[in-house]
Amino acid sequence: MTTEKIKYPLKNKLIVLVLVAMVPILYVAIYLIVSLLNYSRAYDQIVSSMTLANNYNMNFKDEMDESLYKLVVSNVTFDTIDEDGTLKNPYTLIDELRKEGNNLLGMTTDRESRVWLQSLLRNLDTLEDRVDDIRENQEAEGQYEKNIDMLYNDIYILTELIQDDIQYYIYYQTRSIEQLKIQLNTEVEHVIIISVLLGSGIVFTVILITGAILNSITEPIQELCRITSQIAEGNFSDRAKMQTEDELEVLSDSVNDMSENLEVMVHQIKEDERKMRHAELRLLQEQINPHFLYNTLDTIVWLIEGDDPNKAVDMVVALSEFFRLVLSKGKEYITISEEEQHIRGYLEIQQARYRDILDYEISIDPALYQYKILKLTLQPLVENSLYHGIKYKRAKGKIWITGKLEQGKEKKADRILLCVEDNGVGMEKEEVDRLQTEIGKPCKETEKGFGLANVNERIRMNFGMEYGMTIESEKGSGTKVKIVIPAVEFCGKTPGELLQKDAGVENKGENR
Repeated sequence: MTTEKIKYPLKNKLIVLVLVAMVPILYVAIYLIVSLLNYSRAYDQIVSSMTLANNYNMNFKDEMDESLYKLVVSNVTFDTIDEDGTLKNPYTLIDELRKEGNNLLGMTTDRESRVWLQSLLRNLDTLEDRVDDIRENQEAEGQYEKNIDMLYNDIYILTELIQDDIQYYIYYQTRSIEQLKIQLNTEVEHVIIISVLLGSGIVFTVILITGAILNSITEPIQELCRITSQIAEGNFSDRAKMQTEDELEVLSDSVNDMSENLEVMVHQIKEDERKMRHAELRLLQEQINPHFLYNTLDTIVWLIEGDDPNKAVDMVVALSEFFRLVLSKGKEYITISEEEQHIRGYLEIQQARYRDILDYEISIDPALYQYKILKLTLQPLVENSLYHGIKYKRAKGKIWITGKLEQGKEKKADRILLCVEDNGVGMEKEEVDRLQTEIGKPCKETEKGFGLANVNERIRMNFGMEYGMTIESEKGSGTKVKIVIPAVEFCGKTPGELLQKDAGVENKGENR
């Protein structure tokens, strides 16, 4: 099926789902934005009113009292007061406050605040009448005492009342802010309730309206998951069958084609893997130093010529056992017991040649003998200790081979720790670091320590990257090589069966 034959694209189905859910959510968002704008507008209006009222609360009484006092006790008159830069005309002050009071009355919705604004306007009217009386008395002359009495008994009291009106207005506006806050909290609660209700409605609606759409998407995906799981388990014969007329049908056809191609490729890979393992085994066998065989045979000839046939026979037997274990009938895995026999035979042969400089001790816990290990794991390490550690010491040296079981912690599997240690010449820290880096590379990229790198790479390939080799050394004190492998009992399976069953980590049902 080609893309031109797609009648119901997944994109269109998903757009329908999005639209069903988007409209209610958009409504909630708009409702919330409008509520916040109303709250912000009301809050700004109250703050603006309070700021304006507070300005008059601070200035009006002082300016009015001072101006009228000067009009009564000094030569300033209502006609000349505007010329004095330090005083303000009482009528101007009254008109300005009356104008602002009327504006605030038009904007204010709080009942208590309006009551005090109305009281303010009435007191302003009374104050204006008293100012008129003072002006008439001033024009009539000889009314100084009457004006002073009116100033103290009327004017000052009225300005005090006006100031109280302003302060009460500010107080109730402050309370309005608190009420506005309560209203906002109520709005938020309403939004939450509406959101929950709409959310429930959206879920219910989406389930009802888009059930068929979801099934048309999820069921083919489940079918594809089943097919891919079968492919992952190695079953390439099953095929996906669907008639959805969308991208999923195109995908299923591609999966079917992939399954057919994988079936061919897997067979080819298995055959290549078998050939690669044989090639790897031959490569490992080639790592045995040819000089070892030549020198061993030379030693056997020397023993026969020296009329010591018993030792010569022992060496021939040891050499035979050594190569028997090396070949191991083509097996990649052997038991740790067989690996110990292999190392012991190797060291017996080498000790016959280097009896003046070589001593050794093998101390592997017998409890480990039935656990599996890759063939030729320890021999390259022992050879390295002999040729690069003991021989350069120019004195008698010793090699220790140890092995123990480490209990796993925090649900981790048990591990086996094998160590090859010598008291040879050792290495500087820089050389140890360089060698550790080299053995961490693939063999084909290694410039130094090829034998050790070969062992380390084989361990990681067969058991996992958390296993492998580490090197410790100190100049003049010797070298210690540690190998960590999983504790898996030997079951006699072939390498291919072991790899297929547990990918070189741990066989199911064979954990210790």
